[in-house]
Amino acid sequence: MRVLSRRDPIDPIWREVTPEVVVGDLGDQAALARICAGADLVVHAAGLVKARSRAAFDAVNVEGARRLAEAAIEAPHVLLVSSLTAREPQLSHYAASKRAGEDAMAAVLGERLTITRPCAIYGPGDVELLPVFRAAAVSPVLPLLNPNGRVAMIHVEDAARQTAALAAMRPSARPIVLCDARPDGYSWRELMEAAARACGHRPRLAPVPDALVRAIGITNDFTLLLGQTPMLSAAKVRELLHPHWGASPEELSEVRPAAKYDLDNGFADTVAWYRNAAWMKH
Repeated sequence: MRVLSRRDPIDPIWREVTPEVVVGDLGDQAALARICAGADLVVHAAGLVKARSRAAFDAVNVEGARRLAEAAIEAPHVLLVSSLTAREPQLSHYAASKRAGEDAMAAVLGERLTITRPCAIYGPGDVELLPVFRAAAVSPVLPLLNPNGRVAMIHVEDAARQTAALAAMRPSARPIVLCDARPDGYSWRELMEAAARACGHRPRLAPVPDALVRAIGITNDFTLLLGQTPMLSAAKVRELLHPHWGASPEELSEVRPAAKYDLDNGFADTVAWYRNAAWMKH
């Protein structure tokens, strides 16, 4: 097994394997050629989730994906880990870049490409949901967004198992959504209540008007002028307020491993990891 990394990775995740590390990035043609040489399977899971402009997103999520596809032109199977947001490219520069990255790889690889679209991934090591769990552990009130929205979820371990299963199959002619046993997704109330239970806390849930959330996103966009890259941008707000991030039956794989984690034990596992790693004190 080979991995492409900007530096030699030192992480407990590699304790049971010894990968061959190719040092480089998606802009390094020589490194991409080395990582793909003679490979029976190439998995592309790199991507940029936060950037100041569409051009910055495209440099990694589109052009990087295209370069990887060209380097993997001899591989019989290439698997792209994309994003469920690619289904709605009009919502944000990120979503548009993920969809364009899918198209770029498909144009090069054709029927040898499998595209996976994970829903919201969480679990040990996740930094994006960490503020939610920190708030759920101590705050007397938690905000309740998008009361009519639904969000499909998947624990990172289940996402990895489903990805590995697809990698072992023939390439898929359609994008496959990765999710847990609730492909229709969870309401925001269910998500916040489950986060609070995982933290052993019972805060009150306070609905937040969509208009206020949009205003916060627009305000945060002004920090771009200061050279900052806010996570809760106006574009991210459009993603958060989208009504349906669930998966339809035709988007799922006919054969996929059953999810090991439901929302409660998945969130509990995540919080336990945060606490063991001293990312959460409570």
